[in-house]
Amino acid sequence: MVADGQTIAVGGFGLCGIPEALIAALRDSGVKNLTCISNNAGVDGFGLGQLLATRQIRKMIASYVGENKEFERQYLAGELELEFTPQGTLAEKLRAGGAGIPAFFTRTGVGTIVAEGKELREFDGHTYVMERSLVPDVSLVKAWMADRAGNLVFRRTARNFNPNVAMAGRLTVAEVEVIVPTGEIDPDQIHLPGIYVHRIVHNPTPEKRIEQRTTRPR
Repeated sequence: MVADGQTIAVGGFGLCGIPEALIAALRDSGVKNLTCISNNAGVDGFGLGQLLATRQIRKMIASYVGENKEFERQYLAGELELEFTPQGTLAEKLRAGGAGIPAFFTRTGVGTIVAEGKELREFDGHTYVMERSLVPDVSLVKAWMADRAGNLVFRRTARNFNPNVAMAGRLTVAEVEVIVPTGEIDPDQIHLPGIYVHRIVHNPTPEKRIEQRTTRPR
């Protein structure tokens, strides 16, 4: 399913809701020169940080990369291409890609480097920048539950970018903790229809690391 030079989108926010087993499998596949779309780049040694360590990512399309020293080193050394995208714009670029919308206009980024080289247009007295949607070759997402038809249920904040990433992919692989027979999930409880999911991988015991543990003073 994966090959050198592909564009790969990965769900998650920080380390919450990342498809950790699928990222490890992507690392072990040895594919390289990847363009990776993700809200962030994981941390050193975990999540997408593993692919940075093995130099499999050529370009990142992301909105936040502040927790990864290797990312910083590669970028400042000119070894890694970076396309910074405002967080809401990134989410909409993925959602639009999944909805078959090739581009859209937004006020976010107007007057900044985000808008450089992009079409600007005025609507109702305001300037908007045109953003192209994203349609990755492969999307990797994490859900809590799936039925055998691929219908997904996400757990609390792990929902984050995962539905939009799943919708956008030409081929979407979902890593899930629980698999149930088709029809067992109440249709009103389904967060993402199975039409967007092409493969399911069962990982009943994910590691679920905490990016920054914060506790109250005793």
